[in-house]
Parts: sequence; C-alpha cells; structure tokens
Amino acid sequence: LRDFLLVYNRMTELCFRHCVCNLNYRLLTGREESCLDSCAARLVRANHRLMGAYVGLVPALLQRRAAEHGAPAEPSGLPASPEPAPGPA
Repeated sequence: LRDFLLVYNRMTELCFRHCVCNLNYRLLTGREESCLDSCAARLVRANHRLMGAYVGLVPALLQRRAAEHGAPAEPSGLPASPEPAPGPA
C-alpha cells in the first residue's frame, strides 16, 4: 500500500507540474484537464508495463537467489518441501 501511495503521489505531482501553469483560477482549464488526463494515462500504462515485466522476472530472480544459497526453490519462491522419509507408511 505504501509503494502504491508513493507512486500515486509522484504521478500526481509530476502531472500537476507539467500541466497546470496558472493558479489564478479555482477550476482547471479545458487544456489543463486534457493534459492531466493524458499524462496520468501515460504514466498508468507505463506502470502496468513495468509491473508486467517485474512479474515475469520474479520467478527467475527467486530461482537464482535460491541457487546461490544452495537450496532448491519452488516456482512460488518458497523452498521445496522436504521429501518424506523412506519407511513404512
């Protein structure tokens, strides 16, 4: 939640600084509003692409980290469960 709020606040500040140039009026002009809409849409699309790439890379990163530590890892990123001991069931 904290990371989401940080991204949201940065996006808001970036778009506001880029699009709003006149603080003399209470309401946004049509030009400012359309600029804010397109700015936010661009940043949201970029964030979605980054998150998609991140989700695709996480399993490989977890496997590499597990290999460095000498423990096999499951695709979920958790260590593999131990094999049951041989013997009568």
